[in-house]
Amino acid sequence: MVIYKFGGTSVGSPERMQEVQSIITRSGERKIVVLSAVSGVTNTLVRIAEAIEAHETDTAMHELTGLDERYQPFLSDLFGSPSGQQKARLIMEESFRTIRQFMEQDWDDEFRKIILAQGELVSTRWFHLQLQETGIDAILLPALDFMRTNAEGEPDLEYTAARLSEILALYPGIKLFITQGYICRNHQGRIDNLKRGGSDYTATLVGAAVKADEIQIWTDIDGVHNNDPRVVEGTHPIRFMSYREAAELAYFGAKILHPSCVIPAELALVPIRLKNTMQPDAPGTLISLRSSSQSITAVAAKDGITVIKIYSHRMFMAYGFLRRVFEVFEKYRTPIDMITTSEVAVSLTIDFTDHLHEIIRELKQFGEVEWEGEHTILCVVGDNLIKRSGIAQKVFAAIEKMPIRMISYGGSRHNISILIPENYKRDALLQLNSLF
Repeated sequence: MVIYKFGGTSVGSPERMQEVQSIITRSGERKIVVLSAVSGVTNTLVRIAEAIEAHETDTAMHELTGLDERYQPFLSDLFGSPSGQQKARLIMEESFRTIRQFMEQDWDDEFRKIILAQGELVSTRWFHLQLQETGIDAILLPALDFMRTNAEGEPDLEYTAARLSEILALYPGIKLFITQGYICRNHQGRIDNLKRGGSDYTATLVGAAVKADEIQIWTDIDGVHNNDPRVVEGTHPIRFMSYREAAELAYFGAKILHPSCVIPAELALVPIRLKNTMQPDAPGTLISLRSSSQSITAVAAKDGITVIKIYSHRMFMAYGFLRRVFEVFEKYRTPIDMITTSEVAVSLTIDFTDHLHEIIRELKQFGEVEWEGEHTILCVVGDNLIKRSGIAQKVFAAIEKMPIRMISYGGSRHNISILIPENYKRDALLQLNSLF
């Protein structure tokens, strides 16, 4: 079995949806297709939910009307027959009724999750209807029937595997299944979503659950590139890379895949192939146990970084100091990206700053605290990079004229992370690209 995942841009127009149909019907293996909402729809649904929560009914209705105006020509072009258009319109109207009912009720946090789920519910039902109209036999598998998180909000892979096994066994002769990405239920059975990684996460979780032969993530770019193509000209896709190389690049700025998505595939040893919907014959990038075998695989950059420095003589030769510092970040559920220490100071970086001022206030009990935003983490990733002599020297030589605020080397076998001011990012990427 192969898992196919198509993002919002891949189903962003009737033509793209038809291309998706062409891609998934080119081969005869059993497959599960995971779809996102139509491109841009989730953002509209977020605005609708926020307006309803704020009791701004007119704003919510205005956004809903805009979504209706976008959907109408979409379904008219997607479905050739009047009956198909009518069925598609009923699906859309059912979704809108679900949203409108919340305008008349006291707000509950689950309402937001139900509203956000409408994008995937509509796109998958429309795609399934399109397949039926063209005579293709397929089963729509509601993700809410098998995708669940546990009490900690993490995916319950054991439950998902058991439920999928039961459901798939009901259709022994069917080779094509359609399901929603992103949406799930929580441990209480209420509608929720996977948040990190969204539909990509669904695809890798499903792939791990069914022990798929391969997970294919289809986007609008032909795999992971060796540098940021928005900044550097002439980048190229990397044909092979290991799970760890991919996770490092994804975490530190490569937007094509969320780092959480790599974990279930790696645990189940299911390869991930990144493909381009617009160039379906391009080989893309294969992520598996096979590494890139390159000293430097790729360079990525993560923007929006805030650096925090705590200076305290109480840290010198003390035990428990770092634990107390980390407890502050745990309290405010704020992950730390990089950390360096000296005898009397610790510097660390975060990219989630919703609770920055509360964190700074509590850290001041330990000593002097400084913080500064608008930084970038450069991530240089390679195959077992830590065992290759001379690489660090070359990296620092490439950016020798730039102010370096922090360095992390040795925490991972596969990367060197360097913190620089954000306005040096472009030059740094260009310099590193010319070097390697």
